[in-house]
Amino acid sequence: MIELIKNEKELRTSRLHSEKDIDLIGTGGYVSPIDHLYEDVLIAVSLKKPVLLKGPTGAGKTKLAETVSHFFSQPIQSINCSVDLDAEALLGFKTIVIKEGTNVIEFVDGPVVEAMKKGHILYIDEINMAKPETLPILHSVLDYRRMLTNPYTGEVIKAHPDFSVIAAINEGYIGTTPMNEALKNRFVSFSIPYITGELLEELFNNLFPNAPKDLHTLMLNLAEDLMAQVQQGLLAEDAASIRSLQYAMDLAQYMDPLRAIEYAIAEKLDDEQEKRLVLELASSWVK
Repeated sequence: MIELIKNEKELRTSRLHSEKDIDLIGTGGYVSPIDHLYEDVLIAVSLKKPVLLKGPTGAGKTKLAETVSHFFSQPIQSINCSVDLDAEALLGFKTIVIKEGTNVIEFVDGPVVEAMKKGHILYIDEINMAKPETLPILHSVLDYRRMLTNPYTGEVIKAHPDFSVIAAINEGYIGTTPMNEALKNRFVSFSIPYITGELLEELFNNLFPNAPKDLHTLMLNLAEDLMAQVQQGLLAEDAASIRSLQYAMDLAQYMDPLRAIEYAIAEKLDDEQEKRLVLELASSWVK
């Protein structure tokens, strides 16, 4: 581990968090399919660079963010983007509370403000699902200023030294839009592919140590076949989702493996021909 990461880990770990905040620390467990990928993400976070994780659904982007949180013993706050996301969902809102018998207006901090003040990791999932007009409010948070003027209170918030931002996008999916260049330019970007081969086998052995060996063989062979079909353009990329394969493995321990694969993988595909192809590939490995 390079000295930069080691020193940053010691600094972040040494800072006390409340019991509630400790509960927000990620569980870890990300397995990197590319040499140096995980370490390079840690370097970017240590340098306070906003990190953008690009990759297909189920590739482990959220797990990677949680593993960074676990590594630094740093709580993580999540925002799940959608077309309904607005400034209040990011920054917080005003509410009326009763104090000593009197109605008082208070501001409840949203995830961005809370993460900045407490030095948490802010994880923005599917950032390209948000309306383009919502996200410019984060520009000053993401660049060298690391600050924000709250439009609801006028408060100027300067980020805690530990505050970090990790965002994730699934490119080319329905409902997503290209990221604004001014926003994208503020990130250091990493491509996150699916894991395959020995790494996938190791992951499944860790997750499903008690599953029958022939079930492990089935799922690993199917994963390899699915990825080959994706690379040939015969299947959508999310057909090879590691998350979906895990779901199939979970189900297959309690039902017929072909039904498990149908429910966890095939039925989530829109194209009927692709559904049939997945089931045909799976059938070829069932003895």
